[in-house]
Order: sequence, then structure tokens, then C-alpha cells
Amino acid sequence: MENNLKLVTATALLLLCLHAANSQDMAHAVLKDKQGKGVGHVELTGTKSGVRLQLVLNGLPAGERAFHIHEVGKCEPPFDSAGGHFNPEKHKHGKGPSGHAGDMPNFTVPKDGQLKHEVVNAAISLEKGKPNSVFHAGGTSIVIHQGKDDYKTDPDGNAGDRIACGVIEPGGSSAVAPAKK
Repeated sequence: MENNLKLVTATALLLLCLHAANSQDMAHAVLKDKQGKGVGHVELTGTKSGVRLQLVLNGLPAGERAFHIHEVGKCEPPFDSAGGHFNPEKHKHGKGPSGHAGDMPNFTVPKDGQLKHEVVNAAISLEKGKPNSVFHAGGTSIVIHQGKDDYKTDPDGNAGDRIACGVIEPGGSSAVAPAKK
């Protein structure tokens, strides 16, 4: 009986440690539009090649959209509170390693407004204390813009209004259900 109790205790501790290690490599953001309606969520997971962002969108207008990480963890409509693009290395706006850390590829929302999209961003980190960590003082947010990013106009890619925003928070979002229409 005592050995079984030790085994159960050791297993529980191992599972807690694994969960703690995994939650340090995860983050999430719940996306809302300017009216406060949920339009999706993003799960961020640390990988060897960067941070994987998995978007699940529901209810955004159809069309090509810019998708960025912004420098402030605040999403008050019209979402100017999110600040500019996350850019800890002070690069000019653009694609790839010479662009802002928060610049990511455009995506296209289909007519039904539902989209699952995945991208890996090698310029950001979920590790607190790193210069490119999304968990710096003041936080960060994810913003979706009305238009597409042209990847050349500084500072924002001429992407238009901000139509959805979500603050990046530590931990996985498995408890967050996809947004409903």
C-alpha cells in the first residue's frame, strides 16, 4: 500500500512538472473586434525554430488581412492602445529578419469568416527576460488589420484600421473555446 502511494505521488509530481514546463512554452490571446465580440483566439507555442502561432478565426470580414504582434498588452477600441509593432531591435518595417519582430505574413479570410492559420515567427520568444520576449514590461498583443501589409511602408505596412485585438497572456488556451458568431 505504501509503495502504491509513493508511486501515485511520484506520478502526480511528474505530471505537474511536465505541465509547468509546457505552460512556460505556451501563451494565448483571445481576439475581439471593436464591439467586444469574440472573433477568435491564437495559441503560441515555443518550438526549436521559433514561436508557432495557431489562429482560429470566426466572424472576421472576408479579405486579405495583416497580422502583427504589437508592443503593448492593451486592447481598447479602436486598438491604438496596443501601440506600434513589436520591434525590440528597432528594425525598419518589412519581411524576414530585417523587419520588425512583430511582422508576420498576411492571410486571407474566406467569405464565411472562418479560418485556421498557422505561422512560425523566429524573431520572437516566450522566454521571459529575453530582449525579444513577448512578456516584457507592458506586455504585447496580437492585432489584425483591415487591409493587407505591403511590407515596405514604415512603420505599419499601410495595413489600415485595426479590426481585432487580443492581449498575449502566459499559458495555453485549451480552456478557450473558438469564438462564436
